Amino acid sequence: MPIYEYACADCGHQFETLVRSGSTPECPSCHSTELEKLLSVFATTGSDSARAAPAMAGPCGSCGNPDGPGACQRNF
Repeated sequence: MPIYEYACADCGHQFETLVRSGSTPECPSCHSTELEKLLSVFATTGSDSARAAPAMAGPCGSCGNPDGPGACQRNF
């Protein structure tokens, strides 16, 4: 049962959810099933901090737009 990240095509809400086989995910905000699967960024652990990937920049944590959440004009 993998966890996927989605963006709702109807309201633009971004979320992640656990997807069970045979189920269709829906937006927790508007309950739409018109979703776009996003490319996930995963974390790794290790003792070599020089090879670690840098953290995502930006106050909203998703697109990195310095103006904050909802500031980017992503069209889905």
